[in-house]
Amino acid sequence: MRGSVMRFRASALASAALPLLLAACATTPPPQARLGLKLAPAALGTSISVQQHLKVERNGRTDDLDVALQVEPDAIDVVGLAFSQRVLTLHYDGKELSSWRHVMLPSQVRAEDVLEDMQLTLWPAEAIAAALPEGWRIAEQGAYRTLFLKDEPIMQISYSGTPRWSGTVVLDNLRYHYKLTIQFAAPTD
Repeated sequence: MRGSVMRFRASALASAALPLLLAACATTPPPQARLGLKLAPAALGTSISVQQHLKVERNGRTDDLDVALQVEPDAIDVVGLAFSQRVLTLHYDGKELSSWRHVMLPSQVRAEDVLEDMQLTLWPAEAIAAALPEGWRIAEQGAYRTLFLKDEPIMQISYSGTPRWSGTVVLDNLRYHYKLTIQFAAPTD
């Protein structure tokens, strides 16, 4: 039973990560635009195991995927699936990021970008703020979060529920012109 649950969670994780990867691939940001953010898994402040349905909208195109994400104090695990096939695996222990990718996944889809977008969306604003490079800042007011480079808004995130990994989250990347909608499923044990 546990193996079935882990396979299901892994497949769900894969689905969630693919839209983030597709968005990163479609935008191909210049190197200076990425933060290089790699927060410790424990900085989330809790353990979570969630399933997500993602929708990425860019240039009139919409891609839908299902993903599973597991965060424990010592590790983050993501498995991405597309059409019931694993396309990405990501493991981060707070020091080293390892990943596997399907050969059909575009080379512009980078595990570092997936990890960064995930942490900007889910980790506490205080943990993010402490790790931001000079010139970057994060502001949070109620159910809204904005990431700024100097005074230019780069990313806006809105949340429909509390905690951040419940309900619906909408990430609007203003610089690279894509919108990611994440619908979280009820937690499973």
